[in-house]
Amino acid sequence: MRYGEKLSKRIKDTNSRLCVGLDPRPDLSGGMEKIPDLLKQVVDETWEYAAAFKPNMAYFEAMGLRGLEMLEEMLGNMPKEVPIILDAKRSDIGETQKYYAKSYFENWNVDAVTLNPFLGYDTMEPFLDWEGKAIYVLAVTSNPGSADFQRQMVGDRYVFELVQDICRRAHEEGRKTDVGMVVGLTNASDDVLSRIDDYPLLIPGLGAQGGDLENMAGKGRTAPDTINVSRGIMYKDMEKSFGEKAKFWAEQIAASYPA
Repeated sequence: MRYGEKLSKRIKDTNSRLCVGLDPRPDLSGGMEKIPDLLKQVVDETWEYAAAFKPNMAYFEAMGLRGLEMLEEMLGNMPKEVPIILDAKRSDIGETQKYYAKSYFENWNVDAVTLNPFLGYDTMEPFLDWEGKAIYVLAVTSNPGSADFQRQMVGDRYVFELVQDICRRAHEEGRKTDVGMVVGLTNASDDVLSRIDDYPLLIPGLGAQGGDLENMAGKGRTAPDTINVSRGIMYKDMEKSFGEKAKFWAEQIAASYPA
């Protein structure tokens, strides 16, 4: 089964496009020793509403070797029917990328990983022949600085349209790995979305970053897009359970962008 098929099935089964971001912060969690139990609780309470989970490498790496051990332990106990998108944003020359791909797809067996396409198509290729896996290339990120490069014009095209060419080329070449894009909700204007083809999108920026779900309404997309919420579930409205918050966000997303 291709990644897109697995994700589409999960979205249909849950009637949810919610991607639950896993960004553990010891400073907000009572210390590093509390993180494993916190992650287990978040996953246990939210998985029935989650189209996908997205652990962010930076938060685990910031806790040193123990953080990587926590990530590995968590990944070994995740619900098998929920795709895992590892948010790593790696970018390096092809030889080095081979080892990143082996690390994520073979050793940790995640379903998808985010990559920075700045170094070009050849640096994506080590990730493109993994059956059942996917990559999401950064196209229009959710931060204001996406205007510095991604939303600049090169001739009559935006830079993010050049990034989209990676998706087209991989599809035309029949690569085993599915290729989608990261498009931040905060910058998903009509002008941007009208230039984005129907490839799977990972859409951050909802919740703490203030993205507007109406940006995705009525666009006629059929790809298995997922919309991420991280802090809005893990570290906001702590009087509510993680499950209550996941249910709320899943319903908010469905109201504007039905599964």
